[in-house]
Amino acid sequence: MTTLSSLWTESADNQLGILMSALSGIAAALAVALAMTVYFRLSYRSWRDVVRHGLATFAAIALFAFAVYDMRHAASAYLGLNPSRPAVEFEIRMPREMLAAVSDTQIELHTDRNQTLALVGGVRELGDGRSVLRGAVALNHRTADRMLVVNLPGKGTFEFRLRLPAEPHRSEQFGPWHLADRIASPVTGTAAPQDAYTIRYRVL
Repeated sequence: MTTLSSLWTESADNQLGILMSALSGIAAALAVALAMTVYFRLSYRSWRDVVRHGLATFAAIALFAFAVYDMRHAASAYLGLNPSRPAVEFEIRMPREMLAAVSDTQIELHTDRNQTLALVGGVRELGDGRSVLRGAVALNHRTADRMLVVNLPGKGTFEFRLRLPAEPHRSEQFGPWHLADRIASPVTGTAAPQDAYTIRYRVL
């Protein structure tokens, strides 16, 4: 359970990270300015001086570029944004009769920061009485708290927790099948057992 103190601590840590990044950026800018000033004000420059000051200037510029990148990363993390915008492609396996009206199916990704509507890609028959519902959803925020909620009108609502880190790596292959974490409102007497609903996914 998230408490006020934990929220305050997390916010303070994020703000400290941005402050440290800002200070490193200022230090890098001063280093660049100092290096360029010393270089251009020298009245006598041997080839050793040129090489030495060139290396110093290059190091200062590299430090400044790293500081800018670090500040951008820290600010994005503080806001919970994920600039690379990865997405999760998923397949949900369930009894074929549950997907009779796939056009009415609504799938949402719920996180501790937002809710995102997923795109339904269609249904694939397995030939053993089961079907696979395919789709994809964007990961707009850095968070490990992700729940895929599948709403089948008249059938039930099914929840699948995505077992991914806050910044997941892209993968070419689908992961293993996982059982539904929760069946919120199954229709009494018609819903299949919970182990009949499984999900697998990969990060694009």
